[in-house]
Amino acid sequence: MSSLISQAIKQISEEKNISAESVIETIEAALAAAFRKDFGDKNQNLKVKFDADSGNFDIFDVKTVVEDQELPPEEEASSEPEERDRPRGARGAREYVAPEKTEASEEDEKKFNPKTEVMVTVARASLKKDAELGDEIRTQLEVPSAFGRMAAQTAKQVIIQKIREAERNKLFNEFKEREHELVNATVQRREGRAVLIDLGRSTAILPPEEQIPTERYNSGDRVKVFVTDVRMTTRGPEVVVSRAHPEIVRKLFLLEIPEVASGVVQIHDIAREAGSRSKVAVSSSQENVDPIGSCIGQRGTRIQTVIGELGGEKIDIIQFDTDAVKFIGNALSPAKVTGIELHDDTHTADVRVPEDQLSLAIGKGGQNVRLASRLTGWKINIREATAQEGVIAAEAAPAEALAPLSSVESEESAEPVTEVSLSALAETPAEEKPAEEKEKPAKKEKSAKKKKKSAE
Repeated sequence: MSSLISQAIKQISEEKNISAESVIETIEAALAAAFRKDFGDKNQNLKVKFDADSGNFDIFDVKTVVEDQELPPEEEASSEPEERDRPRGARGAREYVAPEKTEASEEDEKKFNPKTEVMVTVARASLKKDAELGDEIRTQLEVPSAFGRMAAQTAKQVIIQKIREAERNKLFNEFKEREHELVNATVQRREGRAVLIDLGRSTAILPPEEQIPTERYNSGDRVKVFVTDVRMTTRGPEVVVSRAHPEIVRKLFLLEIPEVASGVVQIHDIAREAGSRSKVAVSSSQENVDPIGSCIGQRGTRIQTVIGELGGEKIDIIQFDTDAVKFIGNALSPAKVTGIELHDDTHTADVRVPEDQLSLAIGKGGQNVRLASRLTGWKINIREATAQEGVIAAEAAPAEALAPLSSVESEESAEPVTEVSLSALAETPAEEKPAEEKEKPAKKEKSAKKKKKSAE
């Protein structure tokens, strides 16, 4: 039958989710601290061996054998009077000159440590006759019958501190292994602009920049979050999670689409504006497998599940191609492209689209061309394929979410118009307005004739 101490160790290890060996190491450290408090010496390197079944323990002073060294002489007391003994006017008159650091002084920094080391001559004379350099000598010390009240209090504080440290290290190692993974969590509460997320045995932080702007996080909501960083702080492990990271889209595809999980369909790159739209470049390693159809699923069931997890964010599935021209054309979907010209020196692509596809290619606020630029890694200029060519420059750096610039250049005039309203293309031409105005009097005359007939 196990002793009460063994049962207590087992209970603590289960409650704190730490190993029994860690609890025993904590008890040994506490016994060493208690022994040093009442009976120890500052130059003793105490190690304790504790038996959980019987409750007995042995204490050892552990030393490492080193070569003989000449100990530095004690500093002699300065013959000059102390600062406080000097006359008031003379205080601070002496300047301090820092000693020059030489090679000999750097070597002297490696001093003999009497707590953990013993010289070979002393070791052979008093501890072990055949001691050699590097040997570890364990000298057993006499165990007292009982510790005092202060020593017991010291042991208690050491046990509490060590168990807390072991618990923190266990949590840190557990979540460090889950870094860059997708986890299920529950919204706990808000603290300012940040949101605290309950991960079960720990609480994570969802910073404002990692939140989706269109989402509202209410207490008790279940969400999937991406673990971006796990670090150890003075208050324990700190876990930072994200809902806006592009990799969360990849992880959701791995969960919901079997072809992606098996590796048949590969995800090459993701461009995302969290809460609004994402573009995912995919390809298939098998000819008979359609990568886009596999991601969408029958009647869109697979992609709708991913969209639901992201709060209704739109997702474009793009066919990846090693040919940059084809890839850029695919990335600008749903717009249809008539021609693409690449400039390798500036890494820029000039894309021509029909007039009716211009707004689709640019997207709302330049979003479509901006995401396509990030996805492909090319700066993209959208040109209208008409007789009188205008340039709508929607340059977006691949790694920056810059708003696209819009300008129109006419063949007759070199001066650009820096702002273009796309809604103006849908307005009725000015020539048709007089015709509409002529129709209004005719309608009034017809209505007047009808009123006369009814009166007769």
